[in-house]
Amino acid sequence: MQATLDYGQTGLPLNLAGLDATLISPKFIPGLPDEAKAFEDAVRGPIGSPPLRSTIQTDETVAIVIPDITRALPNERLLNWLFVELSHVPPGNFTIISGTGTHRENTPKEWVYMVGETIYQNYKCINHRGFDRESLSLGGTSAFGYDVYFNSEYIRADRKIMMGFIEPHFMAGFSGGYKAVFPGVTAVDTIMKYHSAENIGHPGSTWGNLENNPTQENIRAGGSLVPVDFLVNVTLNNKREITGFFLGDPIEAHEAGCQFCKKTAMIDCKEPFDIVVTSNCGYPLDQNLYQAVKGMSAAAQILKPGGLIISAARCNDGFPDHGNFKSFLFEHDSPRAMLDKICSPGFEQLDQWQVQLLAIILLKSRVGLHSELSEEEVTQAHLIPVSNIREAIDEEAERLGRKASVAVLPEGPLTIPYIEK
Repeated sequence: MQATLDYGQTGLPLNLAGLDATLISPKFIPGLPDEAKAFEDAVRGPIGSPPLRSTIQTDETVAIVIPDITRALPNERLLNWLFVELSHVPPGNFTIISGTGTHRENTPKEWVYMVGETIYQNYKCINHRGFDRESLSLGGTSAFGYDVYFNSEYIRADRKIMMGFIEPHFMAGFSGGYKAVFPGVTAVDTIMKYHSAENIGHPGSTWGNLENNPTQENIRAGGSLVPVDFLVNVTLNNKREITGFFLGDPIEAHEAGCQFCKKTAMIDCKEPFDIVVTSNCGYPLDQNLYQAVKGMSAAAQILKPGGLIISAARCNDGFPDHGNFKSFLFEHDSPRAMLDKICSPGFEQLDQWQVQLLAIILLKSRVGLHSELSEEEVTQAHLIPVSNIREAIDEEAERLGRKASVAVLPEGPLTIPYIEK
């Protein structure tokens, strides 16, 4: 048996011959036969809101928030369809904002990759700068007690549209919805509040869960402080084809998409495995180790205590170098030390949430990494360097002294397995 792990833009073959291996992938849904027509139907018959065309007047300015380069949303297609639907609004009235959150800015080359040359040259495209207080404005105070600052150009726009895709998310339950703007176009200080150790460590902040999820509750409370006029969310298959449109009201359309996604992406398993091999969905999500924690978290859901996770994530953009993720890993001698620091009273540092989730995984399992990072860097990050995944599987089976049960998640966190209860 052969599998191909999503890795970079090329994939990574894995020979499973002779292993007790189980491939776990989302239920395949074919792409819509006519995406443009399906978009037209959805935008003119949205969920819980008036049609978009009737919502926006010719003289109004429009902010469209899209994901950054780490997300595989088909922005170019969606934006072109959107501009056709809003053809009565001049191009100069639009501002396309990349919701970078705490991530680095997109380069001009990446902008062209995301939206296409024509849109990049003819529409105003800007990166959100969550660290730049001068580019931010107060949107209001969250019901959870902290001020929420947004990108000023987003706030100033007469109308606001959020774009994104829905998949299970390891903290928010599902991506999509208000997550486009919170944390997409909010201040770093704001992001720190909702990414607190208490929220991230809450059992409700987990894959596929919207109820009693403090992370999602903070997202919705903060994101809705500045009214959003329209949501454009899609679901995708492993060919990056659109399988569903969920357009309209930010809550109603999002929840409809989450229900659809849950039926296809969450897979029940009878019992945990000795070894779980995962990817991080390939490009663009596997560009750095920070993002690769998502694939590791998906694998951890079905791993025996003390078992081995092997993650294949290219990490061609490093840890990355910006932010505190790398330094936090390097400056602490154990996962326990990292977690104790994060959970200490009054502690607050950028990227602590991703370190917290990785530390929790490492306290329960061993994690190997196949990537472009050096062996020294991988070891300093408290992970096991893996040059050959099949050899690592065989070595673990030899250590166990028996045939090991192996689960393989070729598409990483696009599939969320769980143990049937």
